[in-house]
Amino acid sequence: MRVVIIGAGLAGVTTAWFLRAQGADVVVVERGSAVARETSFANGSMLTPSLADPWNAPGSLPKLLRSIGREDAAMLLRMGALPSLLGWGVRFLRASGQKPFLESFLANVHLARYSQEVMQELLQGVAPGELDFDYAPDGTIKVFSSAQALQRGREIANWLQQAGISHRTLDLDALLELEPALAPGSGRLVGGIHYPQDEVGNARRFCEQLSRLAADRGVDFRFSEMVLGVEREKGRISAIRTARELLKADAFVLAAGSYSWPLGKKFGIRVPVRPAKGYSLTVPNVMPGAAPTLAVVDDALHAAVVPLREGLLRAAGTAEFAGFDEQVNSRRVDNLKALLDTLYPQLDIHEVEGQAWCGFRPMTTDGRPLLGVSRIPNLYLNTGHGPLGWTQACGSGRAVAELITDGRP
Repeated sequence: MRVVIIGAGLAGVTTAWFLRAQGADVVVVERGSAVARETSFANGSMLTPSLADPWNAPGSLPKLLRSIGREDAAMLLRMGALPSLLGWGVRFLRASGQKPFLESFLANVHLARYSQEVMQELLQGVAPGELDFDYAPDGTIKVFSSAQALQRGREIANWLQQAGISHRTLDLDALLELEPALAPGSGRLVGGIHYPQDEVGNARRFCEQLSRLAADRGVDFRFSEMVLGVEREKGRISAIRTARELLKADAFVLAAGSYSWPLGKKFGIRVPVRPAKGYSLTVPNVMPGAAPTLAVVDDALHAAVVPLREGLLRAAGTAEFAGFDEQVNSRRVDNLKALLDTLYPQLDIHEVEGQAWCGFRPMTTDGRPLLGVSRIPNLYLNTGHGPLGWTQACGSGRAVAELITDGRP
């Protein structure tokens, strides 16, 4: 079986790996010059079943309306993006009721846990050191600045416990014992929750190394190529056209993140994802005393700070519905600087040089990814993971690969 995958981020690379493991002949087409040059490049670096809740939680509409014009809002709606969000947005808000929200939350948790299991199998199946991507299975800490917020966090944690996600509630003393680097900024904190099953890893490094292993095993990566057209035959896709070639295959996988939406039109399907722009800021981890060792999620700001290897800290988060605007907005980056300054005032954020980045998270209307066959029998989807692309990557890639080769995941 020959399969062509469009997209070489986390979704495309993992699908390619598992398809090749199933014996398929695989070609990956990527418009960029290398793997992981879009949403997978500098994301939040966390694999977090604990944060599998969709962004359209009950009460989303008032928050979105209040965000208009507010650069400090965790989730910001730009007026210019409204035309592309009209029908999609209605379904997004319809899925924000308590019942559909919890159903999607639970579905995401199960996929996240499955993905972690697949990741462990993958790590055990390659030689030591072949996948070296700053992996740290030490968990994350969610911190809270009010007793009311902590209580709400505990309610969610107890609910997650029923789905197999363990946690430990921390008072302020226990929080600082677990992460001493929070002490200088602890005046605004009342406690936290430790999720020991969460993990940390550099998504770009993972893609780069897994793609090299995949190429060694026969996966053919074609970079700097865009899909210009699609050939059809008897209700199926027979080939895609790029500027260089015509690529024929038995099956095709659309794994192009947010760009699966416009690309879907070339294939003749609707892909209900929209781009939600997220930001990260990577800075040197230079601070007096103990440096942070665990990823910390600020519940109020919906953002996180993650220690990376080579003496780096990455602050990441926020969501901006602004279409495909690729410009880095300095005021949105300032929110991440404020997070760093709040959590770690000893860092002196104004004295360090940082690398700002933005990328488009592919958001579905109900917060669940789109996995499996489309209405075209040999066209498959692996997209729509929103902020959970890294968390659900391995499980999604394996599930779609098994659907294509065996008909069931």
